[in-house]
Amino acid sequence: MKIVAINGSARKGGNTAQLLTMVLDELARAGHDTELVELSGQVVQGCVACYQCFERKDKRCAVKTDLLNDCIDKMLAADAILLGSPTYFADVSANMKGLIERAGMVARANENMFKRKLGAGVVAVRRGGASHVFSTLNNFFLIGEMIVVGSSYWNLGRGREPGQVQEDQEGIKTMQDLGQNMAWLLERMR
Repeated sequence: MKIVAINGSARKGGNTAQLLTMVLDELARAGHDTELVELSGQVVQGCVACYQCFERKDKRCAVKTDLLNDCIDKMLAADAILLGSPTYFADVSANMKGLIERAGMVARANENMFKRKLGAGVVAVRRGGASHVFSTLNNFFLIGEMIVVGSSYWNLGRGREPGQVQEDQEGIKTMQDLGQNMAWLLERMR
């Protein structure tokens, strides 16, 4: 089965990408096809409330100045979606918020097109605010009628500088458990 992970961090290969990769590694070990999409270096603007997605119902956002429609295509092709974000002022990054707003609106306009796919949020945090980020990511899945996969703790890893999440043993275990839980559920969905 196919899993896509979208990293909303401005740092390519940083802590958020490393946490997502830990989950993807478990899924790949279980024989699943995985892909990591990094939004770093991109600008994913928020929804402009044009409602053209509701008029067209073509599973596309009318704003075509960024890679959002490519992300939507990858999400549609996937059986499971991981969304990852660092903690920016106790919330998701601007790019991740733009993706959530626009992909979420397009999904709603097209009969909740991600319905019954698996979803899980992954959060990189220096110290505080991760619970709100985790909630924001999960709200995207829940309002879209997706199935949220849990782990042995909240899906977060601690670290500020790139690579510091590799020192968070509990965070590593949480990501591994998340990947194993998602793989288990994907097998039951076959």
